[in-house]
Order: sequence, then structure tokens, then C-alpha cells
Amino acid sequence: MSNSTTATRERTRSGLDRALAVVTDVHGGEGLSVLLLAGNIFVLFVFYSILKVVRDALILSEGGAELGSYSAAGQALVLLFLVPAYGAFASRVDRMRLVCGVTWFFASHLLIFWALGSSGVPIGIPFYIWTGVFNTVVIAQLWAFANDIYNNDRGSRLFPVVNLGASLGAVLGAGTATVIFGGAGAYRLMVVAAAGIALSTGVTLAVHHRERSSGRDAAGRRAEVPLERTGGFQLVLRERYLLLIALLILVLNLVNTLGGFLLNVLIRSEAIQAVMPGATDTAGFSPDQLSMLRGLIGTMSGTVQTAVNVGSFLFGAFLVSRVLKLIGVRGALFVLPLVALASYSLIAFVPIFSIVRMAKVLENSTDYSINNTARHALFLPTSREAKYKAKQAIDTFFWRTGDLLQAVVVFVGLHFSWGIRAFAAVNLVLVFAWLWLALAIAREHRTRTAPDRASLAA
Repeated sequence: MSNSTTATRERTRSGLDRALAVVTDVHGGEGLSVLLLAGNIFVLFVFYSILKVVRDALILSEGGAELGSYSAAGQALVLLFLVPAYGAFASRVDRMRLVCGVTWFFASHLLIFWALGSSGVPIGIPFYIWTGVFNTVVIAQLWAFANDIYNNDRGSRLFPVVNLGASLGAVLGAGTATVIFGGAGAYRLMVVAAAGIALSTGVTLAVHHRERSSGRDAAGRRAEVPLERTGGFQLVLRERYLLLIALLILVLNLVNTLGGFLLNVLIRSEAIQAVMPGATDTAGFSPDQLSMLRGLIGTMSGTVQTAVNVGSFLFGAFLVSRVLKLIGVRGALFVLPLVALASYSLIAFVPIFSIVRMAKVLENSTDYSINNTARHALFLPTSREAKYKAKQAIDTFFWRTGDLLQAVVVFVGLHFSWGIRAFAAVNLVLVFAWLWLALAIAREHRTRTAPDRASLAA
């Protein structure tokens, strides 16, 4: 880049553009739009985090923890029908009607749950399933919108800011729910969340109009035209690049959730030992000891999650954009599987709580920051149909299928009395498959972005 071009760009940058340069390279006039987009995903994550607390309170009070374990099957079944319905709707309306309409659709459900719950109708199981579907569908759609308005160069630079909004939203939402839940109650929080989620579309509209008026909208006039009628599942099965991404998401989630299972096993074991040294289960525990056990488990789990939230925020603020600039989106795809490879190799040799805790904190922090940004950026060099429809299928159905397969692996492992080492070995095999998928995706991505590089060079 010439010195004159750099000087011109520096003169056109506002104070906000320069402030955001701490996170990533922001060009003149880009700061406000990307900050609004980050604010949009921030709001959605705040209210989703609040609804997660409501979800857990309802499912545990109406039934038991085992009911939550069955939700993955229910969510996958719902998504099997919802993804084609989403694609059909996307083929009838323009971009803004799609994004806003789907968001309002989900917000309206909260009012229905509020009315039913307030009337004494048990809603724990359906609300648990709904929460998982809402989170994947609406978040995937917002990232599709970001992929639509940005080209490959701008998206690769600005996505770290957008993802930082998600990290902050998760932290604030969880803390807010903990503080206000007792006074507000589950059903009142549903109404608050419905209003917040519905109003968040105003931010989406502001970004849409700002990018259109600036002439930087990558989709341009095509955004006013409904998408072609090809369905999301059809696109995934038809295009090798999309199918590889779908398989990567499935394997990624399978490894991550299986690692979470190992952590939960050791947290429970450590807590039991703290309450009654030498015990292997809770048989014979008094009510006071059970209460102490729940408190210890909650504290230990909360400490891990807090460490993950802090780590993902720090990685997002100071590391993600620099990693993408240094090794690109393709290189960033290998960071998390290499972290997982080192983590589960260590766990297989030293299967103790402190090692597993450290490994999962590093793995999840990397996932929520570097990997999350890179995997969303994979859709930048795809068609608009792939951005909305295929991404919806991949980020929802294939993601939840990973949850289902994890449950199958755990069932088989417990049946054959596998220990921590055996489960870690399974994850190591899966990580090698993950690395192969990342390599195959990197090759496809290089082919798809070659015209963009030639254009920038010219």
C-alpha cells in the first residue's frame, strides 16, 4: 500500500475509527456501522444469557437435570423442519424483512410462554428446546447479515469487533440474570427479553441503511431481491465447500461437548471428595451434605465459566485481529484444533482435574474468540443463498447434531466403563479428523478468494 493511500485513509478516520483500532484495522467511516453491529449481537447475547437462566430454573423445578439432556434430540428434530421453512421464507422476502421478521417471530413466542407459564401451564421442556433453537437461528442469521454487507476484505478485518460484542454480551447477560432473577421472576424476565430482542432489529435497520447509503454494502441492490429457491440442506449437499464446513462444525461441537462432559465428571468427583473424603458417589449423603455439594459444584463450574469469559474477551480484544492479519482466516482455522490436540494429549496422560480445567478454559476461550470469528468469516466468499440458507442449516442443525453424537459417545463409553483416558483418546481421533477438514476447507477457501486477491492487487 502506498504512503499516499495510507495518509489519505488516516485523514478520513474518525475518533471512533481510531479507538476501535485497538481491536482491529478500521478504515475511515467503518467504525460506527461495525460498532452498531457489535451492539446488535451484544444485545442478543445479553438476553439469551438471561433466558438460559430462566430455562434452567424452569427445567429443574418442573422435572430434573436429566430432562435437559434430552433437549438436543428435540432441538435437532425441530430444526429439521425449521431450516427448510426458513429457506422458503427467505425466497419470498428481501433481506430486511427476513432478518426482522424472523427475530420478531421468536420474540412473540416469549409472550406466549409468559401467558402459559403465568397460567400455571408447565412449559419447562418446550421452553428448554425453544431456547436452544432461538439461540442458534437468530445468531446465525445476524452473522449471515454481517457476511452479506461486508466483502471478504472488510469482513476479515471487522469481524473481530462484531465477535467481541458477543463475548461482552455473554458476560453481562449472565451476571445480570444472577442479580435480578430473584426479584423479577422467570415469567417477567420473558417479557423484558421479548421487548429487548424485538427492539434490537432497529439496530439492524440502522446498519442496513447506513451501509446502503455509503455504497459499501457488498450485496448492494441484490439485498432488495428475495433469495433463490434452493434450500439450505440442498446447498450444503451440493457444494463441497459448504459440506466440509458443515462436517467441521459437527466434529468441532462433538469434541467440545465431549470435553465438557469430562470436565463435569471431574468437577462432581472433586466436589464429592471435598464433602466426604473417600466417597465415590452421593449414596449416604445427608441433606446438608447434598446442599454443600450443589454449592461446591456451582462455585467450581462458575469459576471455570468466568475464566472462559475473561479469556475469550481478552483474546477477542487483543489477539483475534492480529492472528487473522498474520495467518489469515485459513490459518486461524488450525489454531483451535491444535490447542485441542495438545489439551487432550495431556489429559490422556495426566487425567486430573487441574489439567482438564486448564485445558477446557484455554479451549473454550480460543473457540469463542479466534475460532468463532474465523468460522463465520468462511462464508464471506459464498453466495447470498449460502450466507443465509446454508449457514442457517450448518449453524443450527449440524451444530445440534454434534450434541446428539456426543450423547451417543457418552452412552457407549459409560456402557463399557470408559475412564477419562479413553474419552480423551476418542477426542484425539476426532481432532485428527478435524485437522483434515480444516485443511480441505483451507484449499477450497484459497480457490474462492483468489479473484478477490487479484482485484485488490490491481
